[in-house]
Amino acid sequence: MGRHRNQRLFKKGQHIELNIIDLAYGGKGIAKIQTEDGEFVCFVENALPGQKVLASVQKCKKKHAECKLVEILKKSEAEIEIPYQIIPGAPYAQLPIEMQESNKKNTCFQLFKRIGNIDNVEDYFDEFISSPSVWHYRNKMEYSFSAIRYDFDLKSDVDDFALGFKHRGTWWMVENLDKDSGLFDAQLENAFPRLKSFFEDTNLAPWHPPKKEGFFRFLVARKSYADDQILLNLVTTSDELDTFNMPSLVELLKNVLGSRFAGLLHTINDSIGDRIQANDGRSKLVYGKDKIIENILGLNFEISMQSFFQTNPKCAEKLYQKVVDYVQDTEENQEVIMDLFCGTGTIGQILANQIPGAEVIGVDIVPEAIKDAKKNAERNSVTGLKFFAADVGKFLQEYPQYVNNISTVVLDPPRAGIAPKTLKKVVQLNSSRIVYVSCNPATQARDTDYLLSVGYRLKKLSFVDQFPHTSHVESIALFERS
Repeated sequence: MGRHRNQRLFKKGQHIELNIIDLAYGGKGIAKIQTEDGEFVCFVENALPGQKVLASVQKCKKKHAECKLVEILKKSEAEIEIPYQIIPGAPYAQLPIEMQESNKKNTCFQLFKRIGNIDNVEDYFDEFISSPSVWHYRNKMEYSFSAIRYDFDLKSDVDDFALGFKHRGTWWMVENLDKDSGLFDAQLENAFPRLKSFFEDTNLAPWHPPKKEGFFRFLVARKSYADDQILLNLVTTSDELDTFNMPSLVELLKNVLGSRFAGLLHTINDSIGDRIQANDGRSKLVYGKDKIIENILGLNFEISMQSFFQTNPKCAEKLYQKVVDYVQDTEENQEVIMDLFCGTGTIGQILANQIPGAEVIGVDIVPEAIKDAKKNAERNSVTGLKFFAADVGKFLQEYPQYVNNISTVVLDPPRAGIAPKTLKKVVQLNSSRIVYVSCNPATQARDTDYLLSVGYRLKKLSFVDQFPHTSHVESIALFERS
């Protein structure tokens, strides 16, 4: 007997074994099942072609299902051995980097064809920019404490003191970090068993996510590649804080990191929300300094523990240089460049520094980001810059003098892309060129379709591998007025 017309092939929560044959955008493995009604597709996040996996069904439609990876039953023949601990945040670490990059490029092409309606997108392709460092490229890492540890032998959770990364797909279980993950800093991460023993010996409890109680919550690390220093932030509750010996932790970190230890902050977070900063939280500097300096293309940027900054600074240099190249990809003079969603003004400063005589206007809705942007510009003695804390759409209404007077608009929106109303206002500026930087090629492909419909043409497109061993990829597109 066949299934009822409205009956789904699988139920939510059902576990199924699948053979992964391909990759979709976003790092989802593809498995196909032949049924009497035709081909049924299963998408499994973080699964690799060639693997046999156990997956849990999250959503099931008539023709496809979204699944969560539960366990890898058989490795892919393409997988390689690496000298680092496998962690949830690097699902493709055992796949050769050339294969990772090829998958990213091909899935991005498919996005621009399917969503951006550009059948010949390869004709506009400029280059795929690899990360200068495949390993140890991150400048920030967040580690979690938990009273519930994932046990790989038992394949289940156990009550234990854990310090490391959350087990994939869970919010309560943590996998212990026992050695270098290959993503952040080898010296610090190889010392994690020692750090964990120190915290455990205090007899203070790690956070228990279901019970919403405990003392130790997070350990956050930021790294400066320019100065080779590490800044740390220990996040705890206030419960039994007076019994914790903070100076002994400082001495341990001095011993572990030596002169690389820049400073230690302590953040109190008594809220039950699973995040580092809380509305009622408070931080104080315990030792050293609370900021580090990073250098990008000859400019220094001061970074606090809370600052947004590119996670892969060496690759960010290549990304930003490509932005400059696209802005200058014209014989016209660059008179006014508008940097929308400018954040702390990194792109704007680089443009002003590399294009003499240009006026660069930076706009962002976050006042604190604009304050940091102004401070950084002053520190770097960069002139020709103006920063405004404003909603992009409202700013364009309040300063109509820029309409028809902008050479290039640089867009670097958040992952959700640009709101349709805002994108219409950007188009109304009537700039000669738009350089669009995106951390989500899917939303960029959507916006590309709109830009093409209102008189812009795609001239060049590049992809940037800012995050090796993950599904994330960034894209940069150059548009010109037809």
